[in-house]
This record gives sequence, structure tokens and C-alpha cells, in this order.
Amino acid sequence: MIAVSANLPLTSAFRWLKQGWGEFMCSGMRGAYYGAFFALMGYAISYIYGSFWQATMGITAGFFLMGPFICCGVYDLSRQRERGEPQSLVKSWFSWTRNWKSIAFFAAMLTFFMIIWARVSVVLFALFASHDYPTLQSMLAQIVSVENLEFLLVWAGVGFVFASIVFAVSVVSVPLLLDRDADTMMAVFASVRALWANPGTCLIWGLCIVVLIGGSLALFMPLLIITAPWVGHATWMAYKAMVGKDDEETSRLLI
Repeated sequence: MIAVSANLPLTSAFRWLKQGWGEFMCSGMRGAYYGAFFALMGYAISYIYGSFWQATMGITAGFFLMGPFICCGVYDLSRQRERGEPQSLVKSWFSWTRNWKSIAFFAAMLTFFMIIWARVSVVLFALFASHDYPTLQSMLAQIVSVENLEFLLVWAGVGFVFASIVFAVSVVSVPLLLDRDADTMMAVFASVRALWANPGTCLIWGLCIVVLIGGSLALFMPLLIITAPWVGHATWMAYKAMVGKDDEETSRLLI
């Protein structure tokens, strides 16, 4: 059983962001290499939706599969610095190989959740929509229309449930799998216990991620080159704060 720290201050999320920014700068902004991948993902989804929207779900599923592996590179840069090792971008490329089976299984879990949510979204569109949405812009315009308020409330409510489940199982899972010899379910349970032990802190942390990543996607996608690795380094700090060593007196086990 992995120990988790409880009752972390509500301001912890802002401290993690500050530490994450320091990590990003101390690494010589090497994480921007991985941030570029996230920006390209966003552009690819937008382009494919505009030209061949039927393939959008497939490529999004592929990105969900790739995401944890890409994040491992950012986490490993922080891990290298923490262990006093020279920070190597090339070395971080292969960090996921230390526990690749568990990380791959976790990526498959995320993809499964994404596919289920996509299917639920299709059903909701079919129930509430009066016509097809041939372009991303027209679809979004119809979604946020006052005339579709009922749909928007239902869709947002169901989406919140799915997002909460995904957030609960992934708060510290990938950094834990990268850092320790743990299996997927052990990491997932530790992540859920960490959230249970620090609900307010994790809620603020989740909102910070939404603001930074969601804001970058909505306002200016190239910002992901900076915000994605920044959040990645901060996530490593969150992991180190929430998941303690087994012999730490300040940690507690939640069963």
C-alpha cells in the first residue's frame, strides 16, 4: 500500500505552479519540446475535424494513448534534477520504458474513458440536436446557444462526471508509475486516495490545470508549448507532495 499525505494546504496548488515554473526554467526550457507535441495535437484535431470530422474520435483516442508517454518526458526532467543527475532531453525520451507495461495499461484506461464519453456525447447530440453540425465552429455555436440550454446543462453535467472520474484516477498516477516500481491499479488507487485525502486542494489544482491548458486551447494554441510543460513540472511537484514515502510519519494510509 502506498502512503499518501493528507490535509495539504489549499494554497498548495499555487506553490506547485511556482515550483513547476522554476523547474521549467532550470531545465533550460527543455520541456518546451514536449509542449510542442501538445500544440501539434490540438492543431491536428482542429484540422481533421474541419476536413474529415468522422476521423476526429479516432485521432483523439490516439492522442489519449500517446499523452501519458509524452508527459513522462516532462516528469523525467524533474526527476533527473531531483536525483542530482544531469538533465538530458534524450534520456527523457525513453523514461517510460522503465515501467512501460503499466503506463501503457493506464493510457488504455484513459482512452477507454474517452471513447465512452465520445459515445455518450453522440447520444446526447442525437437526442437534443435538430440537425447535423458540419463544422466545428457551427457546432460550438449551436451548443452554447440559449436555445440549447437544456442540452448544454445535461452535456456539462455528464461531462463533469466523466472528467471527475478521469481526474481522480490520474492525479498522481503517471508520475508514480514513472518514479516507482508500481502497477497500474496500485497507482490508480493511490491517486484516488490522494484526492480523497485532499479534496479541496485537488479541486483547486484541477481548476488551475483547466485555466492554463483550456485557456491555451481556446485563446492561442501555441501557448501550450509553455503551459503544457509548466503544468507537467508542477504535476511532478504535486505528486511528490501528495505521495509520501512509506516510512514518513507525516503520511497516512487511507484504505
